[in-house]
Parts: sequence; C-alpha cells; structure tokens
Amino acid sequence: MNATVTSLIYLVVSVLFILGLKGMTHPKTAVRGNLYGALAMLIAVVVTLLGRGFDFTLIGVGLAIGAAIGGAMAVTIQMTAMPQLVALFNGFGGLASVLVAGAVLATGDSRYSGMDSMMATAASGLIGAVTFTGSLVAFGKLQELKFIRDLRFSGQQLLNIVLFVGSLAAGWLMLQQPESGGLWYTVMVLAASLLGIGLVISIGGADMPVVIALLNSYSGLAAAATGFVLSNMVLIISGSLVGASGLILTRIMCVAMNRSLPAVLFGTLQQSGPAADADEVYQNVKSTSAEEVAMLLEVAERVAIIPGYGMAVAQAQHAVRDLTSHLGQLNVEVVFGIHPVAGRMPGHMNVLLAEADIEYERLLEMDDINRMMDRIDVAIVLGANDVVNPVARTDPGSPIAGMPIIDVDKARTVVVIKRSLSPGFAGIPNPLFAAENSLMLFGDGRQAVVDILKALQEA
Repeated sequence: MNATVTSLIYLVVSVLFILGLKGMTHPKTAVRGNLYGALAMLIAVVVTLLGRGFDFTLIGVGLAIGAAIGGAMAVTIQMTAMPQLVALFNGFGGLASVLVAGAVLATGDSRYSGMDSMMATAASGLIGAVTFTGSLVAFGKLQELKFIRDLRFSGQQLLNIVLFVGSLAAGWLMLQQPESGGLWYTVMVLAASLLGIGLVISIGGADMPVVIALLNSYSGLAAAATGFVLSNMVLIISGSLVGASGLILTRIMCVAMNRSLPAVLFGTLQQSGPAADADEVYQNVKSTSAEEVAMLLEVAERVAIIPGYGMAVAQAQHAVRDLTSHLGQLNVEVVFGIHPVAGRMPGHMNVLLAEADIEYERLLEMDDINRMMDRIDVAIVLGANDVVNPVARTDPGSPIAGMPIIDVDKARTVVVIKRSLSPGFAGIPNPLFAAENSLMLFGDGRQAVVDILKALQEA
C-alpha cells in the first residue's frame, strides 16, 4: 500500500481514537465511543498488515487464539471481576510492548539501530516490564489472594531504588554497547519486572483504583515508545492518548482520596496509630427490618442511595432500579451519591448503574450530594464502607485520614445494607454503623432491596 495513503488512513484512525476517547467521557455516548475506538483499531491493524510482508498463517493462528480467549472472557466475566480484567489488560499491553521492542532489537535491522530508536526500545522495555508485573500484582490484590496482601518488609524502598537505578544503568549500557544490546535489554527487563512487583506489592487495597489508573497510563506510554521504535504514527498517537488520559485520571483519583501520587507509588498509606476496637465501636448498633425501612421510605421526600462494592458483589443494581422506579411513583425524589473511588476501579458504580438503565441525571458527584445531604430524609448505604466512614474527618491516625467522604451521617436517617460489620479495604471499623441516626439492615444487598420493595408494594 502506498505510504501516503497509509499515512492518510492513520490520520483518520487517530481522529477516530480521539472521538472515541471523547465519547467515553459520558455514559450516554460511551458505547458509541467504544465502537469508534474498536473500529479505529481494526482499521489500523488491517492497514498495517497490508503494508508489510507478513506470514499471515501465523498471524491468523494468533488472531484466532486471541479472539477465542477474549470472546470467552467478555461473555463470562462478572461485573465484580471487571477491575481484575482491566488490570490484566493493562499488564498484557505492557508485555506486548516489551516483546515487540525486544523482537525489533533481536532482528538487528539497520532501520532500527539509530540512537533514537534504541532509546525508544529501552523506554518501551522498561515501562512495559514495570506495567506487566505491577498489573499482575494489582490483579492478585483485587482477587484478594492472601499471599500477596499488603506485603511490606524492611529495606523495601531501598530495594526499589536499587532496581530502578539498575534498570536505568542496563538501558544506558544497551545504548553504549549496541553489539551486546540484547543482553542488556534482557537485564533491564528483568530488573524492571522486579521493580514493578516492588512498587505495587506494598500498596493497600484502598489505593487500588489509583494504581489501576496509573498502570493504564504506563501501558499507554509503553505503547507510544514502541510506536517510536517502529516509526508508527498511529501507535504513537494512541499510546500518547492513553498515557495522558491515564495520568489525568490518576490525578483525579489522588485528589479524591487526598493522597499524593508519591505516597501511592511507594505504599506509604498505612495506619499510624492503633485501630479502634470493633466491639467498642459497634456496641450501640441498631438492626432493622425491610418493613421498617419501607415505612421510612413511605413518608420520605428525598432519598439518597450510596452504592459501593457490596452492590457489585450482590448484583443489586437492577433491584435498585426497580426500587427507584417505585419510589418515583410515590413522588419520592431519589438521587445517587457516587464517590470517585467507590468500588475497585474508577467509574465502577457508574458502569453498574448504567447497566441497569438508571438515569445518569440521578447520579451526583460527591461534592454535589454532600451539599444536599442535610436535606436528605433517608440515605441508603448499599455495600459501601470506607467512602462513608466519618473517621476520615475525625482521626488523623487513620489509614483514610483526610480522604474526602460522602457525608451520609448528616442525613436524617441512615440505613446501611450490609452482610455483616466486616471492615472495608482499609481494615478499620466504621462508627457510622453505630451512629444515633443509623440503622443496620443485615443481609445480601440484592435480597434486602427486593424485600424493601415488596414491603412498599404491600403497604
């Protein structure tokens, strides 16, 4: 295919990527944005394959295997496991960059032997390796694998520094000794892989939304570096878009948690004082029933629902939609308070509620819901924990100290739907559950909402 035609098609593809990213900024246009992005990638792959002399037999086998695995995962994946899937996608993106850059280096092609290309190869390998192993660790933490939880040891930060310096040194030697480039590339990738593990292994589960966003950015930067290796414009543009948007999202997540990016990177989010005794905190907990909650909702004018990861686990979003519709028939105003880090990845709650066709206009950001919380008659906390824990405002020694929360304790009545009094990611008790204006409805989130709706319909 003519180089000029290829460049023009790549330009169109780049525009589609930009339009796709813009579409994903709003749930109403997210599906269309996703289609734009998928179409752009399909065009880019086809044009790239037609422009070079590839062995289409091997490529066909690879496409078939990848399509089978991807299709099976897309069909079988549960919404509760979506964060883990995103972590894996980030990791595989990093691994692809490592392998492509390494393959180019191994060919010894003179077109890719210049200093600029070698620097891009080193950057692709280093960032890609950190992304791959860091994402695998993030996957393990999100999957709650016991052997990988919040692992810390003496001298860990020093080891990370040594691995980082070692990775840079190996990359520099790769540039200075091109005849041994393959050896030093391998050493750099191994050191960077260990660095990826070291950077994420000590980060607590509460920070995983930030880590996911950051690793997504890394995968984009690695792809952009690989684009420079191959002199591929569309890869440079798409990788830069992912890298930049990931960094912006990481910054938003850090602000939402009142954390600095270095604190998340180096795993310094940890409790500085002894945790409160759960038995003492929960000695005044009051349990309630679906019938009692229904009576509260009958006389309410405004209801706020605060979803969390427990809603995802219970797959309660459709039951919540039915409850919202019924309350609307009773002229009760229902809104949703969405914390930026509710769930286990950015936008987790928005995706779940959109799946249940709940109007986007009902979803209020944290600052907006907090401004009206003192006028809320009933606030229903559905599976949320740390994002509504008032300890963030009152205890400077808490792991979540200073983290902005949704102020549900300011509502007239708070109903917490939860299986038990178990702690959230931060591992600390929540005094909201025992507050004077709080009631606990213990049980499965979906069944509890169904029971409340049934009691309302029978009233």
